[in-house]
Amino acid sequence: MKIFEQLAFRILALLFVANLTASPPLLHAGNETDQTSPRFPEILLPSFPDKQFNIVDYGAQAIAKAIAACAKAGGGQVVIPAGIWLTGPIQLQNNINLHAARSALVIFSPNRMDYPLIETWYEGRPEYRCMSPIFGENLENIAITGEGVFDGSGEVWRPVKKFKLTAMQWKELLASGGVVDQKGSTWWPSAAAMNGADEIEILRKSTKPPAREEYEKLRDFLRPVLLQLSRCNKILLDGPTFQNSPAWNLHPLMSENITIRNVTVRNPWYSQNGDGLDLESCRNVAVYNCYFDVGDDAICLKSGRDEAGRQRGMPTENVQIYDCIVYHGHGGFVIGSEMSGGVRNIEVRDCTFIGTDTGLRFKSTRGRGGVVENIYIKRILMKDIPAAAITFNLYYSGQAPIVEPGQASSFDAEEPVSVSAATPQFKNIFISDVTARGAAQAVEMLGLPEMPLHGIELKNISISAQKGLLGMNADHIKLTNVEIIPQSGPALAFHNSTNVAVEAAHLPTGLETFLSLSGKKTAGINLSEAGVPEVKKHVKLSPEVNATVLHWGN
Repeated sequence: MKIFEQLAFRILALLFVANLTASPPLLHAGNETDQTSPRFPEILLPSFPDKQFNIVDYGAQAIAKAIAACAKAGGGQVVIPAGIWLTGPIQLQNNINLHAARSALVIFSPNRMDYPLIETWYEGRPEYRCMSPIFGENLENIAITGEGVFDGSGEVWRPVKKFKLTAMQWKELLASGGVVDQKGSTWWPSAAAMNGADEIEILRKSTKPPAREEYEKLRDFLRPVLLQLSRCNKILLDGPTFQNSPAWNLHPLMSENITIRNVTVRNPWYSQNGDGLDLESCRNVAVYNCYFDVGDDAICLKSGRDEAGRQRGMPTENVQIYDCIVYHGHGGFVIGSEMSGGVRNIEVRDCTFIGTDTGLRFKSTRGRGGVVENIYIKRILMKDIPAAAITFNLYYSGQAPIVEPGQASSFDAEEPVSVSAATPQFKNIFISDVTARGAAQAVEMLGLPEMPLHGIELKNISISAQKGLLGMNADHIKLTNVEIIPQSGPALAFHNSTNVAVEAAHLPTGLETFLSLSGKKTAGINLSEAGVPEVKKHVKLSPEVNATVLHWGN
Protein backbone atom coordinates (compact mmCIF):
# COMPACT_ATOMS: atom_id res chain seq x y z
CA MET A 1 0.00 0.00 0.00
CA LYS A 2 2.79 2.40 0.88
CA ILE A 3 4.37 1.98 -2.55
CA PHE A 4 1.12 2.96 -4.27
CA GLU A 5 0.62 5.92 -1.92
CA GLN A 6 4.12 7.21 -2.65
CA LEU A 7 3.65 6.73 -6.39
CA ALA A 8 0.36 8.63 -6.36
CA PHE A 9 1.88 11.42 -4.29
CA ARG A 10 4.84 11.78 -6.63
CA ILE A 11 2.56 11.96 -9.68
CA LEU A 12 0.52 14.71 -8.02
CA ALA A 13 3.69 16.62 -7.14
CA LEU A 14 4.99 16.44 -10.69
CA LEU A 15 1.68 17.56 -12.14
CA PHE A 16 1.55 20.42 -9.66
CA VAL A 17 4.92 21.75 -10.78
CA ALA A 18 4.58 21.11 -14.49
CA ASN A 19 1.08 22.51 -14.99
CA LEU A 20 1.32 25.89 -13.31
CA THR A 21 -1.17 28.29 -14.86
CA ALA A 22 0.18 31.25 -16.81
CA SER A 23 3.56 29.55 -17.15
CA PRO A 24 5.38 29.23 -20.48
CA PRO A 25 5.40 25.77 -22.06
CA LEU A 26 8.11 23.40 -20.93
CA LEU A 27 10.94 23.73 -23.40
CA HIS A 28 12.46 20.36 -22.64
CA ALA A 29 9.37 18.22 -23.08
CA GLY A 30 10.37 15.13 -25.02
CA ASN A 31 13.99 16.23 -25.39
CA GLU A 32 17.09 14.58 -24.02
CA THR A 33 20.63 15.78 -23.58
CA ASP A 34 23.19 14.35 -25.99
CA GLN A 35 25.77 14.15 -23.23
CA THR A 36 26.45 10.59 -22.23
CA SER A 37 26.13 9.78 -18.56
CA PRO A 38 28.98 7.81 -16.99
CA ARG A 39 28.87 4.06 -16.79
CA PHE A 40 28.41 2.87 -13.25
CA PRO A 41 29.67 -0.35 -11.69
CA GLU A 42 27.16 -2.77 -10.26
CA ILE A 43 26.22 -1.95 -6.69
CA LEU A 44 26.43 -5.01 -4.47
CA LEU A 45 23.53 -5.54 -2.07
CA PRO A 46 23.95 -7.16 1.34
CA SER A 47 22.64 -10.67 1.94
CA PHE A 48 21.64 -12.28 5.22
CA PRO A 49 20.96 -15.74 6.65
CA ASP A 50 17.28 -16.63 6.98
CA LYS A 51 17.12 -16.15 10.75
CA GLN A 52 15.01 -13.81 12.88
CA PHE A 53 15.67 -12.38 16.33
CA ASN A 54 12.77 -10.46 17.88
CA ILE A 55 13.87 -7.89 20.43
CA VAL A 56 10.91 -8.72 22.72
CA ASP A 57 12.70 -11.96 23.58
CA TYR A 58 15.69 -10.18 25.11
CA GLY A 59 14.38 -8.13 28.05
CA ALA A 60 16.25 -4.99 29.13
CA GLN A 61 18.65 -3.60 26.52
CA ALA A 62 16.63 -5.63 24.08
CA ILE A 63 17.98 -4.20 20.82
CA ALA A 64 21.65 -4.53 21.79
CA LYS A 65 21.18 -8.08 23.09
CA ALA A 66 19.22 -9.17 20.01
CA ILE A 67 21.92 -7.76 17.72
CA ALA A 68 24.63 -9.58 19.70
CA ALA A 69 22.72 -12.87 19.54
CA CYS A 70 22.08 -12.47 15.82
CA ALA A 71 25.73 -11.69 15.09
CA LYS A 72 26.88 -14.68 17.17
CA ALA A 73 24.60 -16.93 15.10
CA GLY A 74 26.16 -15.69 11.86
CA GLY A 75 23.70 -12.91 11.12
CA GLY A 76 20.09 -12.49 10.11
CA GLN A 77 17.19 -10.14 10.81
CA VAL A 78 16.70 -8.32 14.11
CA VAL A 79 13.02 -7.40 14.36
CA ILE A 80 11.73 -4.32 16.17
CA PRO A 81 7.95 -4.87 16.35
CA ALA A 82 5.23 -2.23 16.56
CA GLY A 83 5.40 -0.07 19.67
CA ILE A 84 7.43 2.73 21.21
CA TRP A 85 10.99 1.75 22.09
CA LEU A 86 13.37 3.97 24.09
CA THR A 87 17.01 3.06 23.61
CA GLY A 88 20.57 4.26 23.83
CA PRO A 89 22.84 4.17 20.78
CA ILE A 90 22.47 1.13 18.52
CA GLN A 91 25.78 -0.39 17.40
CA LEU A 92 25.37 -2.55 14.33
CA GLN A 93 27.45 -5.64 13.62
CA ASN A 94 28.31 -7.66 10.52
CA ASN A 95 25.48 -9.42 8.68
CA ILE A 96 22.69 -7.62 10.55
CA ASN A 97 19.40 -6.51 8.99
CA LEU A 98 17.74 -4.26 11.57
CA HIS A 99 14.06 -4.39 10.63
CA ALA A 100 11.69 -1.86 12.19
CA ALA A 101 8.12 -2.96 11.55
CA ARG A 102 5.38 -0.57 10.57
CA SER A 103 4.17 1.35 13.67
CA ALA A 104 7.50 0.81 15.41
CA LEU A 105 8.84 4.07 16.83
CA VAL A 106 12.42 3.97 18.10
CA ILE A 107 13.22 7.01 20.25
CA PHE A 108 16.84 7.52 21.21
CA SER A 109 17.68 8.52 24.75
CA PRO A 110 17.52 12.25 25.53
CA ASN A 111 20.33 11.79 28.06
CA ARG A 112 23.45 13.14 26.36
CA MET A 113 25.67 11.12 28.71
CA ASP A 114 24.43 7.91 27.06
CA TYR A 115 26.52 8.71 23.97
CA PRO A 116 30.25 8.12 24.58
CA LEU A 117 32.88 10.20 22.83
CA ILE A 118 34.53 8.43 19.90
CA GLU A 119 37.19 9.37 17.37
CA THR A 120 35.45 10.04 14.07
CA TRP A 121 34.99 12.70 11.37
CA TYR A 122 32.56 15.60 11.27
CA GLU A 123 32.26 18.34 8.66
CA GLY A 124 35.19 16.81 6.83
CA ARG A 125 37.81 16.78 9.59
CA PRO A 126 38.84 14.27 12.26
CA GLU A 127 37.82 14.95 15.85
CA TYR A 128 36.01 13.49 18.81
CA ARG A 129 32.21 13.51 18.66
CA CYS A 130 29.49 11.80 20.63
CA MET A 131 28.62 8.39 19.20
CA SER A 132 25.77 8.39 16.71
CA PRO A 133 22.43 6.92 17.82
CA ILE A 134 22.88 4.42 14.97
CA PHE A 135 26.54 3.54 14.50
CA GLY A 136 28.65 1.05 12.60
CA GLU A 137 32.33 0.90 11.67
CA ASN A 138 34.33 -1.53 9.53
CA LEU A 139 31.26 -3.67 8.84
CA GLU A 140 29.95 -5.66 5.88
CA ASN A 141 26.41 -6.71 4.98
CA ILE A 142 24.29 -4.33 7.02
CA ALA A 143 20.76 -3.09 6.46
CA ILE A 144 18.03 -1.07 8.12
CA THR A 145 14.65 -1.97 6.66
CA GLY A 146 10.94 -1.85 7.36
CA GLU A 147 8.50 1.04 7.70
CA GLY A 148 9.32 2.07 11.26
CA VAL A 149 10.55 5.45 12.51
CA PHE A 150 13.89 6.29 14.12
CA ASP A 151 13.79 9.54 16.13
CA GLY A 152 17.13 11.04 17.18
CA SER A 153 15.82 13.28 20.01
CA GLY A 154 17.65 16.15 18.36
CA GLU A 155 15.79 18.76 20.39
CA VAL A 156 18.03 18.07 23.41
CA TRP A 157 21.18 18.73 21.35
CA ARG A 158 20.58 21.46 18.78
CA PRO A 159 20.97 25.22 19.19
CA VAL A 160 18.08 27.23 17.73
CA LYS A 161 18.25 30.65 16.10
CA LYS A 162 15.52 33.05 17.16
CA PHE A 163 14.76 34.41 13.70
CA LYS A 164 13.80 30.93 12.49
CA LEU A 165 10.90 30.64 14.96
CA THR A 166 7.63 32.42 15.50
CA ALA A 167 7.28 34.53 18.65
CA MET A 168 5.17 31.82 20.28
CA GLN A 169 7.66 29.07 19.40
CA TRP A 170 10.51 31.13 20.82
CA LYS A 171 8.58 31.76 24.03
CA GLU A 172 7.86 28.06 24.46
CA LEU A 173 11.49 27.17 23.78
CA LEU A 174 12.72 29.57 26.47
CA ALA A 175 10.24 28.09 28.93
CA SER A 176 11.69 24.60 28.30
CA GLY A 177 15.02 25.52 29.91
CA GLY A 178 18.45 25.99 28.36
CA VAL A 179 20.31 29.28 27.95
CA VAL A 180 20.40 32.17 25.47
CA ASP A 181 23.55 33.87 24.20
CA GLN A 182 24.41 37.48 25.04
CA LYS A 183 22.89 38.78 21.82
CA GLY A 184 19.63 37.07 22.63
CA SER A 185 19.61 35.53 19.16
CA THR A 186 20.44 31.85 19.79
CA TRP A 187 19.09 29.34 22.31
CA TRP A 188 21.32 26.52 23.55
CA PRO A 189 20.28 23.40 25.49
CA SER A 190 22.98 24.07 28.11
CA ALA A 191 25.68 26.56 29.03
CA ALA A 192 28.30 23.90 28.25
CA ALA A 193 26.92 23.53 24.72
CA MET A 194 26.96 27.30 24.20
CA ASN A 195 30.51 27.74 25.49
CA GLY A 196 31.66 24.79 23.43
CA ALA A 197 31.16 26.75 20.22
CA ASP A 198 34.17 28.93 21.10
CA GLU A 199 36.19 26.32 22.97
CA ILE A 200 36.15 23.84 20.07
CA GLU A 201 37.88 26.40 17.84
CA ILE A 202 40.67 26.74 20.41
CA LEU A 203 41.18 22.97 20.38
CA ARG A 204 41.17 22.87 16.58
CA LYS A 205 43.92 25.49 16.43
CA SER A 206 46.10 23.71 18.98
CA THR A 207 49.60 22.84 17.75
CA LYS A 208 49.39 19.40 19.35
CA PRO A 209 46.45 16.98 19.34
CA PRO A 210 44.21 17.75 22.34
CA ALA A 211 43.63 14.98 24.86
CA ARG A 212 40.31 13.22 25.00
CA GLU A 213 39.65 14.83 28.38
CA GLU A 214 39.63 18.25 26.73
CA TYR A 215 36.80 17.13 24.47
CA GLU A 216 34.88 15.60 27.38
CA LYS A 217 34.34 19.12 28.70
CA LEU A 218 32.61 19.99 25.42
CA ARG A 219 30.45 16.90 24.98
CA ASP A 220 27.19 18.90 25.08
CA PHE A 221 28.44 20.77 22.01
CA LEU A 222 29.70 17.67 20.15
CA ARG A 223 26.38 16.70 18.61
CA PRO A 224 26.32 13.36 16.79
CA VAL A 225 24.79 12.66 13.42
CA LEU A 226 21.76 10.36 13.67
CA LEU A 227 23.28 7.55 11.59
CA GLN A 228 26.95 7.08 10.80
CA LEU A 229 28.27 4.06 8.94
CA SER A 230 32.02 4.39 8.57
CA ARG A 231 34.26 2.23 6.37
CA CYS A 232 31.45 -0.21 5.66
CA ASN A 233 30.65 -2.30 2.59
CA LYS A 234 27.27 -3.41 1.23
CA ILE A 235 24.82 -1.12 3.01
CA LEU A 236 21.05 -1.09 2.47
CA LEU A 237 18.60 1.47 3.88
CA ASP A 238 15.13 0.54 2.64
CA GLY A 239 11.84 1.84 4.00
CA PRO A 240 12.28 3.60 7.36
CA THR A 241 11.79 7.21 8.36
CA PHE A 242 14.80 8.88 9.99
CA GLN A 243 13.95 12.10 11.79
CA ASN A 244 14.92 14.72 14.35
CA SER A 245 18.69 14.27 14.20
CA PRO A 246 21.05 16.07 16.61
CA ALA A 247 23.19 17.21 13.66
CA TRP A 248 23.22 15.66 10.17
CA ASN A 249 20.71 12.89 9.64
CA LEU A 250 22.31 10.14 7.49
CA HIS A 251 26.10 10.05 7.12
CA PRO A 252 27.69 7.14 5.24
CA LEU A 253 31.43 7.78 5.52
CA MET A 254 34.26 6.21 3.51
CA SER A 255 31.95 3.35 2.56
CA GLU A 256 30.98 1.57 -0.66
CA ASN A 257 28.17 -0.39 -2.28
CA ILE A 258 25.41 1.69 -0.72
CA THR A 259 21.72 1.50 -1.64
CA ILE A 260 19.28 3.98 -0.09
CA ARG A 261 15.69 3.63 -1.29
CA ASN A 262 12.13 4.27 -0.15
CA VAL A 263 13.45 6.28 2.79
CA THR A 264 11.94 9.42 4.35
CA VAL A 265 14.30 11.89 6.00
CA ARG A 266 12.79 14.61 8.21
CA ASN A 267 14.15 17.39 10.37
CA PRO A 268 12.58 20.60 11.65
CA TRP A 269 13.07 23.44 9.18
CA TYR A 270 14.90 25.42 11.88
CA SER A 271 17.29 22.58 12.78
CA GLN A 272 20.89 23.75 12.87
CA ASN A 273 23.11 21.58 10.63
CA GLY A 274 20.01 19.50 9.99
CA ASP A 275 21.22 17.97 6.71
CA GLY A 276 19.31 15.08 5.20
CA LEU A 277 21.86 12.77 3.55
CA ASP A 278 25.61 13.43 3.47
CA LEU A 279 27.60 10.93 1.42
CA GLU A 280 31.24 11.52 2.32
CA SER A 281 34.08 9.81 0.46
CA CYS A 282 31.75 7.04 -0.64
CA ARG A 283 31.70 5.08 -3.89
CA ASN A 284 29.18 2.99 -5.81
CA VAL A 285 25.96 4.45 -4.44
CA ALA A 286 22.30 4.47 -5.53
CA VAL A 287 19.72 6.76 -3.88
CA TYR A 288 16.16 6.58 -5.20
CA ASN A 289 12.49 6.92 -4.31
CA CYS A 290 13.33 8.97 -1.22
CA TYR A 291 11.70 12.01 0.41
CA PHE A 292 13.53 14.81 2.19
CA ASP A 293 12.18 17.67 4.31
CA VAL A 294 15.03 19.06 6.40
CA GLY A 295 16.73 22.09 7.94
CA ASP A 296 19.92 22.23 5.86
CA ASP A 297 21.19 20.64 2.64
CA ALA A 298 18.98 17.72 1.62
CA ILE A 299 21.11 15.42 -0.57
CA CYS A 300 24.76 16.36 -0.26
CA LEU A 301 28.03 14.92 -1.57
CA LYS A 302 31.23 15.56 0.39
CA SER A 303 34.80 14.23 0.59
CA GLY A 304 36.63 15.91 3.46
CA ARG A 305 37.68 19.42 4.35
CA ASP A 306 40.85 21.30 3.39
CA GLU A 307 44.19 19.59 4.04
CA ALA A 308 42.64 16.75 6.06
CA GLY A 309 40.35 15.90 3.16
CA ARG A 310 43.13 16.12 0.60
CA GLN A 311 45.36 13.85 2.69
CA ARG A 312 42.54 11.33 2.99
CA GLY A 313 42.32 11.44 -0.80
CA MET A 314 39.04 9.53 -1.12
CA PRO A 315 36.62 11.06 -3.64
CA THR A 316 32.91 10.50 -3.62
CA GLU A 317 32.32 8.77 -6.94
CA ASN A 318 29.95 6.62 -8.97
CA VAL A 319 26.74 7.94 -7.40
CA GLN A 320 23.26 7.71 -8.93
CA ILE A 321 20.38 9.75 -7.47
CA TYR A 322 16.93 9.58 -9.01
CA ASP A 323 13.18 9.75 -8.39
CA CYS A 324 13.52 11.77 -5.19
CA ILE A 325 11.40 14.65 -3.87
CA VAL A 326 12.85 17.40 -1.69
CA TYR A 327 10.74 19.93 0.19
CA HIS A 328 12.50 22.27 2.59
CA GLY A 329 16.28 22.34 2.59
CA HIS A 330 19.11 24.76 1.88
CA GLY A 331 19.70 22.86 -1.34
CA GLY A 332 17.89 20.06 -3.14
CA PHE A 333 21.04 18.44 -4.53
CA VAL A 334 24.37 19.78 -3.25
CA ILE A 335 28.07 19.22 -3.77
CA GLY A 336 30.35 20.74 -1.11
CA SER A 337 31.51 22.67 0.53
CA GLU A 338 33.73 19.98 2.07
CA MET A 339 34.83 18.38 -1.21
CA SER A 340 38.61 18.42 -0.81
CA GLY A 341 39.00 14.76 -1.78
CA GLY A 342 37.06 15.30 -5.02
CA VAL A 343 33.64 14.36 -6.39
CA ARG A 344 33.26 12.66 -9.77
CA ASN A 345 31.04 10.49 -11.94
CA ILE A 346 27.67 11.54 -10.58
CA GLU A 347 24.20 11.27 -12.15
CA VAL A 348 21.12 13.04 -10.78
CA ARG A 349 17.83 12.66 -12.65
CA ASP A 350 14.05 12.81 -12.35
CA CYS A 351 13.94 14.74 -9.07
CA THR A 352 11.53 17.41 -7.81
CA PHE A 353 12.42 20.30 -5.50
CA ILE A 354 9.54 22.22 -3.92
CA GLY A 355 10.42 25.16 -1.68
CA THR A 356 14.13 24.37 -1.26
CA ASP A 357 16.27 27.49 -0.72
CA THR A 358 18.27 26.53 -3.80
CA GLY A 359 17.73 23.71 -6.26
CA LEU A 360 21.11 22.55 -7.59
CA ARG A 361 23.86 23.86 -5.34
CA PHE A 362 27.63 23.65 -5.90
CA LYS A 363 29.73 25.34 -3.21
CA SER A 364 33.35 25.62 -2.18
CA THR A 365 35.95 28.21 -1.25
CA ARG A 366 39.67 28.92 -1.35
CA GLY A 367 41.52 26.47 0.87
CA ARG A 368 39.39 23.44 0.03
CA GLY A 369 41.21 22.15 -3.03
CA GLY A 370 39.74 19.08 -4.70
CA VAL A 371 38.23 18.53 -8.13
CA VAL A 372 34.51 18.22 -8.88
CA GLU A 373 34.03 16.79 -12.38
CA ASN A 374 31.87 14.67 -14.63
CA ILE A 375 28.52 15.58 -13.10
CA TYR A 376 25.37 14.78 -15.13
CA ILE A 377 22.01 16.22 -14.09
CA LYS A 378 18.76 15.95 -16.06
CA ARG A 379 14.99 16.13 -15.80
CA ILE A 380 14.67 18.29 -12.70
CA LEU A 381 11.52 20.19 -11.70
CA MET A 382 11.52 23.07 -9.20
CA LYS A 383 8.96 25.39 -7.67
CA ASP A 384 9.18 28.29 -5.18
CA ILE A 385 12.96 28.59 -4.80
CA PRO A 386 13.81 31.54 -2.49
CA ALA A 387 17.41 31.87 -3.78
CA ALA A 388 18.99 30.59 -7.03
CA ALA A 389 17.56 27.62 -8.90
CA ILE A 390 21.09 26.64 -9.98
CA THR A 391 24.11 28.00 -8.13
CA PHE A 392 27.88 27.61 -8.32
CA ASN A 393 29.52 29.62 -5.53
CA LEU A 394 33.26 29.32 -4.93
CA TYR A 395 33.13 32.13 -2.37
CA TYR A 396 31.14 30.06 0.11
CA SER A 397 31.75 31.05 3.73
CA GLY A 398 29.37 28.80 5.63
CA GLN A 399 26.28 30.92 5.21
CA ALA A 400 22.86 29.66 4.23
CA PRO A 401 21.61 30.61 0.74
CA ILE A 402 19.16 33.02 2.35
CA VAL A 403 21.32 35.64 4.07
CA GLU A 404 20.47 35.84 7.76
CA PRO A 405 19.59 39.14 9.46
CA GLY A 406 22.69 41.24 10.06
CA GLN A 407 24.91 39.18 7.75
CA ALA A 408 26.75 40.53 4.74
CA SER A 409 26.78 38.64 1.47
CA SER A 410 29.57 36.06 1.17
CA PHE A 411 30.48 37.34 -2.31
CA ASP A 412 33.80 39.15 -2.58
CA ALA A 413 35.32 39.88 -6.00
CA GLU A 414 38.95 39.58 -4.91
CA GLU A 415 42.02 39.70 -7.09
CA PRO A 416 43.38 36.31 -8.17
CA VAL A 417 45.70 34.43 -5.83
CA SER A 418 48.27 31.78 -6.64
CA VAL A 419 46.88 28.40 -7.70
CA SER A 420 47.84 25.57 -5.35
CA ALA A 421 46.58 22.24 -4.07
CA ALA A 422 44.15 24.29 -1.98
CA THR A 423 42.42 25.74 -5.06
CA PRO A 424 39.04 24.07 -5.74
CA GLN A 425 38.15 23.11 -9.32
CA PHE A 426 34.67 22.58 -10.78
CA LYS A 427 34.59 21.34 -14.38
CA ASN A 428 32.67 19.24 -16.89
CA ILE A 429 29.20 19.63 -15.44
CA PHE A 430 26.22 18.96 -17.70
CA ILE A 431 22.72 20.07 -16.72
CA SER A 432 19.73 19.51 -18.99
CA ASP A 433 15.95 19.41 -19.05
CA VAL A 434 15.31 21.64 -16.04
CA THR A 435 12.12 23.61 -15.40
CA ALA A 436 11.87 26.03 -12.48
CA ARG A 437 9.05 28.40 -11.60
CA GLY A 438 9.34 31.12 -8.97
CA ALA A 439 13.06 31.43 -8.15
CA ALA A 440 14.79 34.54 -6.83
CA GLN A 441 17.57 34.01 -9.36
CA ALA A 442 17.72 31.66 -12.31
CA VAL A 443 21.41 30.71 -12.39
CA GLU A 444 24.44 31.90 -10.44
CA MET A 445 27.98 31.00 -11.57
CA LEU A 446 30.64 32.52 -9.31
CA GLY A 447 34.06 31.12 -10.14
CA LEU A 448 37.44 32.23 -8.83
CA PRO A 449 39.56 34.60 -10.93
CA GLU A 450 42.52 32.22 -10.60
CA MET A 451 40.38 29.12 -11.29
CA PRO A 452 37.23 29.86 -13.30
CA LEU A 453 34.38 27.42 -13.51
CA HIS A 454 35.09 25.35 -16.62
CA GLY A 455 32.99 23.30 -19.01
CA ILE A 456 29.51 24.01 -17.68
CA GLU A 457 26.72 23.13 -20.13
CA LEU A 458 23.04 24.01 -19.72
CA LYS A 459 20.61 22.56 -22.23
CA ASN A 460 16.81 22.67 -22.47
CA ILE A 461 16.38 24.94 -19.47
CA SER A 462 13.27 27.01 -18.65
CA ILE A 463 13.39 29.20 -15.54
CA SER A 464 11.21 32.10 -14.46
CA ALA A 465 12.84 34.16 -11.72
CA GLN A 466 13.22 37.62 -10.28
CA LYS A 467 16.73 37.82 -11.76
CA GLY A 468 18.35 36.00 -14.66
CA LEU A 469 21.68 34.22 -15.12
CA LEU A 470 24.88 35.71 -13.74
CA GLY A 471 28.22 34.25 -14.75
CA MET A 472 31.48 35.53 -13.25
CA ASN A 473 34.91 34.00 -13.79
CA ALA A 474 33.50 31.24 -15.97
CA ASP A 475 35.12 29.62 -19.01
CA HIS A 476 33.76 27.36 -21.75
CA ILE A 477 30.12 27.84 -20.88
CA LYS A 478 27.54 26.51 -23.33
CA LEU A 479 23.84 27.41 -23.22
CA THR A 480 21.55 25.59 -25.65
CA ASN A 481 17.79 26.10 -25.87
CA VAL A 482 17.79 28.08 -22.64
CA GLU A 483 14.79 30.22 -21.73
CA ILE A 484 15.28 32.50 -18.74
CA ILE A 485 12.47 34.90 -17.90
CA PRO A 486 13.58 37.52 -15.35
CA GLN A 487 11.27 40.04 -13.74
CA SER A 488 14.06 42.63 -13.92
CA GLY A 489 17.54 42.96 -15.35
CA PRO A 490 19.09 40.99 -18.21
CA ALA A 491 18.30 37.37 -18.97
CA LEU A 492 22.03 36.62 -19.23
CA ALA A 493 24.93 38.56 -17.69
CA PHE A 494 28.60 37.58 -17.87
CA HIS A 495 31.48 39.29 -16.09
CA ASN A 496 35.13 38.41 -16.77
CA SER A 497 34.02 35.23 -18.53
CA THR A 498 35.43 33.60 -21.65
CA ASN A 499 34.41 31.19 -24.39
CA VAL A 500 30.67 31.42 -23.86
CA ALA A 501 28.36 29.94 -26.50
CA VAL A 502 24.63 30.73 -26.57
CA GLU A 503 22.64 28.65 -29.08
CA ALA A 504 18.91 28.52 -29.82
CA ALA A 505 18.34 31.43 -27.48
CA HIS A 506 14.87 32.53 -26.38
CA LEU A 507 14.16 36.25 -26.11
CA PRO A 508 11.44 36.89 -23.51
CA THR A 509 8.73 39.32 -24.58
CA GLY A 510 9.27 42.87 -23.35
CA LEU A 511 12.83 42.27 -22.14
CA GLU A 512 15.03 45.33 -22.54
CA THR A 513 18.41 43.60 -22.14
CA PHE A 514 18.89 39.98 -23.16
CA LEU A 515 22.68 39.77 -22.76
CA SER A 516 24.93 41.99 -20.66
CA LEU A 517 28.74 41.76 -20.81
CA SER A 518 31.20 43.38 -18.41
CA GLY A 519 34.78 42.97 -17.20
CA LYS A 520 38.09 43.51 -18.97
CA LYS A 521 38.74 39.78 -19.22
CA THR A 522 35.48 38.97 -21.02
CA ALA A 523 36.22 37.44 -24.45
CA GLY A 524 35.04 34.82 -26.91
CA ILE A 525 31.28 35.33 -26.57
CA ASN A 526 29.39 33.50 -29.33
CA LEU A 527 25.69 34.21 -29.79
CA SER A 528 23.44 32.54 -32.35
CA GLU A 529 20.72 34.70 -33.91
CA ALA A 530 18.68 31.68 -35.00
CA GLY A 531 15.06 32.19 -34.02
CA VAL A 532 15.70 35.60 -32.44
CA PRO A 533 16.46 38.07 -35.27
CA GLU A 534 15.99 41.06 -32.96
CA VAL A 535 18.49 39.92 -30.35
CA LYS A 536 21.21 42.39 -31.46
CA LYS A 537 19.04 45.21 -30.17
CA HIS A 538 19.04 43.68 -26.72
CA VAL A 539 22.76 43.29 -26.04
CA LYS A 540 24.50 45.66 -23.63
CA LEU A 541 28.29 46.03 -23.39
CA SER A 542 30.00 47.83 -20.53
CA PRO A 543 32.59 50.45 -21.58
CA GLU A 544 35.54 48.16 -20.81
CA VAL A 545 34.24 45.44 -23.16
CA ASN A 546 35.31 45.70 -26.80
CA ALA A 547 32.57 44.90 -29.31
CA THR A 548 34.96 42.49 -31.07
CA VAL A 549 34.62 39.96 -28.23
CA LEU A 550 31.06 39.24 -29.38
CA HIS A 551 30.67 36.90 -32.34
CA TRP A 552 27.38 36.32 -34.16
CA GLY A 553 26.30 33.08 -35.79
CA ASN A 554 23.19 31.56 -37.35
